[in-house]
Amino acid sequence: MTISRIGTGPRMSQAVIHGDTVYLAGQVGSPGADVATQTQECLDKVDGLLAQAGSGRDRLLQVTVWLTDMADFDAMNAVYDAWVVAGATPTRACGESRLASPEYRVEVIAVAAR
Repeated sequence: MTISRIGTGPRMSQAVIHGDTVYLAGQVGSPGADVATQTQECLDKVDGLLAQAGSGRDRLLQVTVWLTDMADFDAMNAVYDAWVVAGATPTRACGESRLASPEYRVEVIAVAAR
């Protein structure tokens, strides 16, 4: 099976395609923005990477969401719930974690089929 990469840098690729599976790196929004804005920006990046890989949000298999504060859970979900395709929701996990910078409030990681 072939492996192809999108947005490859010295440390990571933004997406890796292996066969018919697309693995996305963690996506973050604008540092310092509120969690709703950051969530929307993360999901917009996910959409863009999935499109480049020949997939879409209706093909999502799994999403992992990291929040720096679980108090932001409802605000993040308000954006996420409007974005995810009804009837094609992926498996999902959400937890609290320190992220790479204290200015990031949310990070979204996804796996999709092509």
